[in-house]
Parts: sequence; C-alpha cells; structure tokens
Amino acid sequence: MSKRSLNGTEFTAMVLAGAEQLHLHAEHVNSLNVFPVPDGDTGTNMNLTMTAGVAELKSKYSESVGHSAGVLSKGLLMGARGNSGVILSQLFRGFSRYAAPYTELNTTQFAAALQTGVEAAYKAVVKPVEGTILTVAKEAAKHAVYYSRRSTDIVELMEQVLAKAKETLSQTPEMLPVLKQVGVVDSGGQGLVYIYEGFLRSLKNGSASSGPVPAPAERTVPRNVEGIVTHPDLATVQTPASAQSKLSTEEIEFLYDMEFFINRQLGNNQSTPFDEDKFRKALSVNGDSIIVIADDETIKVHVHSKAPGEVLNLALLYGEITQIHILNMREQHRDLLSTGMDSAPMPELFADIPAESKTPEAPAVPPADELAPYGFIAVSSGEGISSIFKSLGVDVVLAGGQTMNPSTEDFVNAIASISAQQIYILPNNSNIVLAAQQARDLLEGERNVIVVPSKTIPQGIAAAFEFQEDESVETNTENMIEAVSRVQSGQVTYAVRDTNIDELQIKAGEFIGIQNSKIVAAASDLLTACQELLGKMLGSGDEIVTLLTGEDATEEITESLTTWLEDTYPNAEVEVHYGGQPIYAYLFSVES
Repeated sequence: MSKRSLNGTEFTAMVLAGAEQLHLHAEHVNSLNVFPVPDGDTGTNMNLTMTAGVAELKSKYSESVGHSAGVLSKGLLMGARGNSGVILSQLFRGFSRYAAPYTELNTTQFAAALQTGVEAAYKAVVKPVEGTILTVAKEAAKHAVYYSRRSTDIVELMEQVLAKAKETLSQTPEMLPVLKQVGVVDSGGQGLVYIYEGFLRSLKNGSASSGPVPAPAERTVPRNVEGIVTHPDLATVQTPASAQSKLSTEEIEFLYDMEFFINRQLGNNQSTPFDEDKFRKALSVNGDSIIVIADDETIKVHVHSKAPGEVLNLALLYGEITQIHILNMREQHRDLLSTGMDSAPMPELFADIPAESKTPEAPAVPPADELAPYGFIAVSSGEGISSIFKSLGVDVVLAGGQTMNPSTEDFVNAIASISAQQIYILPNNSNIVLAAQQARDLLEGERNVIVVPSKTIPQGIAAAFEFQEDESVETNTENMIEAVSRVQSGQVTYAVRDTNIDELQIKAGEFIGIQNSKIVAAASDLLTACQELLGKMLGSGDEIVTLLTGEDATEEITESLTTWLEDTYPNAEVEVHYGGQPIYAYLFSVES
C-alpha cells in the first residue's frame, strides 16, 4: 500500500503500535544488559517513558502530525526515566520541533524530522558513545534522508529506516568492545528497533492496537540497586539542619501551593490572547515559585500565593480551570515539625505537565530571609540508606535505583516542594544523572539547581557529608564533586546468566563483585565474593571501609567478613551499617 503523507491520526497509531511492540519485548531488552546482574533496566525505562508519552498522546488526539508529535514529546520528556528514556525523549523532542508547523509530513519532511531528533539527542549527552541507541538512531535517520530523495512512499521509507536500524544494531558489538566480549547487541538500540517495528506494522496495517496504554513490564526479580555506604564520622558529626527546620511557620509568606490547568478550548473567554509574560508578572505580585507552561490548548500553572482567589480570577480570563489542587504550606509545615519529619511530603503530581515552553522571564525571588539558603534531593535504595541521607540534612529522598529510576517529572516536583534558594541533587546512579539534569534544564531561570554527578550511593553520601553551610555555592560544589571522585564503591549481587567479561568466567547463580563500574570478582559463595572484591578495593590497607548490609545479608557472613578485614587489614577502620537495599547483599565504600 502506497502512502505519500503522514497525518496526526496515522502518527498516533504508529506510536501506539511502537509502544506496544516495545512493551511486549521489554524483558528481552533488559536481558541485553552488559552486566549479568538481576536488575538490568533499559527495557523497563524505555517502556515507562513510552507509556508516559502514549498516555499524553491518547488524551490529546489531533489530526495534525505537528500537534500530535508535540504532545508525545511533552509526555516523553516528563516521563523520561534512565539514560535510555531521556535519549528516547530527546529523539522525539527534536522530531516534534521539526514537525511542529506541519499538518502532514511527506517522506522528505519525515526523514528531516528523524534527523532533527538525532541532533537533539546527541546534544543532550555530554559524551556520546557510539555503538549505542544514539548510533542506531543516527544511521537510520541518515539513511532516511538519503532514501527520501528517491521515494515518495512513507511505508517504503519506514521499511528502509527499520532495515538500516537493524543493520546498525547488529554492528554495535564491533563498535563497543564490551558488547562483543559479552556477546550482546546494545540494549537501547534494540529497544528503538522494536519501536520502529511497531511503526512499520502500523503503517502497513493501517491501524494500531486500541487497547489501554501498555503497563510497565513486570519484573521477575526484586526492584532496586545501587551502590553504598556511610562515612566514619556519621555517628558523632553535627549534621546541618534540613531546609524545612530552618523556617518558622509564620515565615512562609506565600502559603498556598496551587496547581491547576487552564483549558483554552473551554470557558467564555477562551478567545482572550494569552500573554505569558504579563500573566507571570501578575502572578508574581502576590506569589513566587511560578511555573507556567503553555501550548495552544492548555496552560499548566504552579504558584505559591497568598491570594489564591486573585490567582483563579486571573486564570479565568483565559479559559476554564480544571484539576485544581491547593495546599496550605503553613499547615504542612506545622505537621512536619510536630511529627519530627525532616523531608517535605511530595505534592500530588500532574501526569501531563507539558514539556515544551518558552524560555520564561525569571520570576520575582522573595527576600533571602524568607527561604532557607539551600536544600538537598537525593536518590536512595533501602530504608537504612535513606536514614543516612536524612541524617545528613537531605530534604527529599526519592526512592530509586535500577528498575525504578525517578522520572524527570519526579525531580521537577521534588524541586518544587523545597523552599530554598539553592537546591542540590544527588542522583547516586549513573542511569539517573540525565533525568536530573533534564529537570534542572526545564526549570532554568526559575529555580537554582545544581546536579552533583554522583553515580553511586557512597559517592552521594560523601558529597552530602562534604557540604558546609557557611561556604559559598561555588566552593561547596567544587568540594562535593571532589568528594565524589575519591570514593571507591563496591557492590555484591548474583549473576543471572553465564557470561565471560573482563577475563572472568561467570556462571549463572554465582555471586559477583563490582568495583565502581567493573566486575572484578566471581565466586560460588557470598563471603568469598565479598573478600575478593574488598581485596581489589583496598590498597595500602589503612583505608576507611564501610559495609552496608542489604536484605540478603546474614549476621553470620557479616561477622565473618568483619573478622577477616580486621585480621587481613589491621590498620583499616571498619564500620558496618544497615542499608536495607534489595538485590545487593552488601555495598562497600573505601576512602583513603
């Protein structure tokens, strides 16, 4: 069947089919993780990201491909999880930017939109690595541009795109030696191929599944992961107070936390032109923490105000108000202080926050004495680890790690919940850094956010411990990044498949030790794996060693391990703390 153009209805059907195909094969994508650990999560993250985009797209149907692509982009951007999800969101963000003015796309325009998506994705990654989803997308788009000059048939073009994507995917082991060593193709690239397969199936069949939005792929293993431990002085150090405890309830001037949508298609005044700058300035008269994100149909508003009635009256000028949420932050603060909590409750979130917006004029910032000087967000796995972060003054602890990476939207709303001049984010996982940075970029000009690139739990704890309240932002940032660099992180889990990596022959079911990002030990029993890993991590023998026990740790093994450390490394300072993390029986930290 020949097709010379692609409209919004057909594009929506393609996306639904692509999401369905990815959903069906998410576990296969997970299994392609280079490390044979039980929590590979590329497929899960891509699936969750596509699910968020599809939910948005199905709620805002349009026959215009430009509008539909924009809606998809917004859903993907806010729902993006993990590096693969962020890259996927950027591929379609660039696509939507090119497609925006078009009701339909011909082959040349469709190819150009794919190419623009690739350019956006490469810009989002500081150090792009070839042999990944980026390469698969790049080569497929490059071929699409070439082939679009020779064909006017969208179906033929998509066939070529998919064929080139599959060809490039098969070559990824030659581009990344570690893929060849382990005998797998790139997982993110495979996920993209599944999406493209769905696209082509929809174009050929003329329809997509009309069922519900695909649910996240079910996991067959426990949910979490990450890396580790505590600082030797945690028991005695005077930790900085949280941002919430630095405020008195009466100091919260803009006490009503408001979130709502303005539907431009409803109400008596929907034809009133929307001047975003004027609207922001009007809100800032009696409010702060202003976020306004608008498209042709919907305006999303978040504001802390002392005059909620005036805010609603302003909003009514532009359409009908829907999904209103108003919280009294003084009441929340009283509850926090009375219960001894040191982290603010997360506000109810919008599932469909539009992602694209004009770069706003910076909102009016309240006087410094109305805000705490700083606030912290950290990602954690296990209640013991979360308690450590809270003891170090972290305001919001997001549950996370492998297979449950926080989304961009999770970070955006965590930022909104903290009343502080400067906010630091500790992602504590290499697969979460991009989502944190994407949230920071979305709020640029509205909130001061710094992402400290901590890639393990021990790095995050070391960074939080390094923070000094009386130092400048620049000095603290430099010191925290330096603290991240000097910590060695270790993790012990079990292998889910046979593999040969870094000259280690690993059998399914064996315990494996990971030093920073490299598997360095494998053994049939847990104690031996821990000893081999720590032997690799310890150098002079006089380091500070911290053990964080997980759900699968036992008192017997922990006692044997500490005794071995004391006998083998008598000059090492050893501490043991409860972490409670799943999957990883032990997490280790070594500092000189």
